[in-house]
Amino acid sequence: MAARAHDAIWHPSPNFTARRDELTPCLVVLHYTAMQSAKAALERLCDPTAEVSAHYLIGRDGTLWQMVEEDQRAWHAGAGEWCGQQDINSRSIGIELDNGGDHPFSEPQMARLEQLLAGTMQRWSIPPDGVIGHSDMAPDRKFDPGARFDWARLARQGLARHGAEGAGGHGLMEPEMLDAARFRAYARDIGYTAPVDDLTLLSAVRLRYRPQAKGPLCAEDFAPLGQAELWG
Repeated sequence: MAARAHDAIWHPSPNFTARRDELTPCLVVLHYTAMQSAKAALERLCDPTAEVSAHYLIGRDGTLWQMVEEDQRAWHAGAGEWCGQQDINSRSIGIELDNGGDHPFSEPQMARLEQLLAGTMQRWSIPPDGVIGHSDMAPDRKFDPGARFDWARLARQGLARHGAEGAGGHGLMEPEMLDAARFRAYARDIGYTAPVDDLTLLSAVRLRYRPQAKGPLCAEDFAPLGQAELWG
């Protein structure tokens, strides 16, 4: 099923292949470009010598480009793992956002992303849990879309997974339950299966759900993993 966002500017990239093993998209992976401009990012994503691409690029003004058909395998994710599965490129739609990760994402850009996500998720029956960041599936080497990305905004519209925001009773969690093995098990249940050390895993989960958090593992780190029932 070849598919395009109806109002995207078609700017084809040569950097794609067929999806392997007849896989179809079950994930959307969000990235930031970390480049000087959308134009520079577009040129790189379409440069055959760069060997990278994405299905879509959204500029800060909301302009949308499509470079690869959705049924094809773009080269955006690289090595990583999610829910025990590798070859994320064959399982996903890649969306690049013109941003360096150090400033908020613009309103036109976020609004366009929401429209694009809604259509893409509907076309491929992708659930909110299937919308992830590059840092979620490659926590040992990637940080995008970064601490300034508004995941909660997407979640409120059913376009990303909800964390257990505002769950109470953190102080009632038993001290012996605050261990890395338990945290890893709960994180694994929601998709974090990449083989990384405890600190890297904690940093990745915090980047997604608690980007301002610092210090050692604490009760609040368990809330986004859906473990509010532990707090009595």
